[in-house]
Amino acid sequence: MLCENCGEKPATLHFTKIINGQKNEMHLCEQCAKEKGEIIPTDTNVFSFPQLLSGLLNFDQMVHGHSPNTSMDPLRCKNCGLTFNQFKKTGKFGCSDCYQYFEPQLEPIFRRIHGNSQHSGKVPTRTGGKIKLKKELRELKDQLQKKIALEEFEEAAKIRDKIKELELKLTERRG
Repeated sequence: MLCENCGEKPATLHFTKIINGQKNEMHLCEQCAKEKGEIIPTDTNVFSFPQLLSGLLNFDQMVHGHSPNTSMDPLRCKNCGLTFNQFKKTGKFGCSDCYQYFEPQLEPIFRRIHGNSQHSGKVPTRTGGKIKLKKELRELKDQLQKKIALEEFEEAAKIRDKIKELELKLTERRG
């Protein structure tokens, strides 16, 4: 692919900008990118995944009022001996037990990155009909219990009727 600006050199840098909801892609050679003032990766501004992870971990500690550079590191995996500080530097666990030992420190980070600390997954579109119905049914049953506990019986009756409809659909799909 040739540079979209000069049309002579190969495009080695590919930019995607989203401005006011509109996606704009540019494919430029290094020289044209410099002339346009686009950021070009250099040795000084390239970072690795462990550096990114380390930054997130340190940020999390700063937010919670802990110093990121404590000399004492009581957090250590009992299986492999890896300390939490070693994990922060490398971004790699020593063994599968590290997740268990470092869980309290990891949960807030996962929440910040993913919005939740528990994986919910995606439902396949072709075969996911029954799964979606079962999930909706489970959620409705939870709502029903809450409405009953709050003595909101009219709302509970509406939810009960929805549950019956879904259960009927579910039995129809089995048959």
